[in-house]
Amino acid sequence: MNRFDEVIDRKGTLSLKYDFARERGMPEDVLPLWVADMDFKTPPEVIDALVKASQHGIFGYTESKQEYFDALYHWFKSRFGWEVDRRWLVKTPGVVFAVAAAVRALTQKGDGVMIQQPVYYPFFHVVEDNGRRLVNNALVYENGSYRIDFEDFEEKIVTQKVKLFILCSPHNPVGRVWTREELTRMGDICVKHGVIVVSDEIHADFIYPGHTHTLFPAIKPEFLDNTILCTAPSKTFNLAGLQVSNLFIANQELKKKVKQEIARTGYSQLNTLGLIACQAAYTHGAPWLEELIQYLSGNLAFIREFVATRLPGVKLVEPQGTYLVWLDFKQLGLSQKALDDLIIHGAKLWLDGGTMFGPEGEGFQRINIACPRSLLEKAFLNLEKALKEYIPG
Repeated sequence: MNRFDEVIDRKGTLSLKYDFARERGMPEDVLPLWVADMDFKTPPEVIDALVKASQHGIFGYTESKQEYFDALYHWFKSRFGWEVDRRWLVKTPGVVFAVAAAVRALTQKGDGVMIQQPVYYPFFHVVEDNGRRLVNNALVYENGSYRIDFEDFEEKIVTQKVKLFILCSPHNPVGRVWTREELTRMGDICVKHGVIVVSDEIHADFIYPGHTHTLFPAIKPEFLDNTILCTAPSKTFNLAGLQVSNLFIANQELKKKVKQEIARTGYSQLNTLGLIACQAAYTHGAPWLEELIQYLSGNLAFIREFVATRLPGVKLVEPQGTYLVWLDFKQLGLSQKALDDLIIHGAKLWLDGGTMFGPEGEGFQRINIACPRSLLEKAFLNLEKALKEYIPG
């Protein structure tokens, strides 16, 4: 049996995904395929490292040494051809924490901060909760895919006096892996107008065949000097609960400002087990990840066939990366409320409704496909049945 076919009972483990349906206003019997954590065990080498540390029995203040950085260096060099410098590294407990710190450190209240909706919803919370002005360069949906409106991108940077741009690459939830040309065009505009880029590349390790992920700061020295790159092992190796992420900030003045903002929060050393897991994952996890991407490609093939042949009125927005799939239900003509009701009460599924990612997401649902195929099959059979019942004929 493929290791990723194992169905692991996560109930009773304080899992946000499985144990909090009632608290989140959902029926107890929904199948949860919403939040972006996987239903797979992390690589065995990571588990072994965590067990060894746990058996030691002391969990005092912990820092990383050269071996930790070496693991990061070899990961980014082997997978992306990019050589990082230890002087660039800033560790934080999470990417959203890092984005919020960067927004506060590098902009003032009232400054314009640009995002590209529909997009990962903490982005707009981070902007608005910190008193900055949200500027939306909405992605354009046409012919079943998404593109950037570059004219709107530059026009809004100028007229809305944008100071910082939060880039989602690969894009969550629409699954685009931006081409080098697209990234270069955005980056050149940002450099031209003095806009700092915070690039969230947490999904960079999940790229499907035929596509290549380009690290934004690796494109040009000017981009490297203008970017806070946010990375983490949390999505790649299912380590979100261990709270560890790695920023790379080559511009030492920007780095100083971000570190000062982190210091103002009172945060210092990271989670002990998070540091251990990150180092073990980046050192030993590549073969496991390759197996996982193959498995996810199989899950995607299943969905592609099922949607095309058995779900009339539903379209798959073909993902180029991430393990999150964006489904288009707009042809059904349902309001978001009616669509959510069909998904939750008809299909007994807990997905992420599209408007969570901005008004541009109306008529869409995001589904996490990082689960055993048997669960995915159950979910889509439920959806097929619900569509037949709710929309006869």
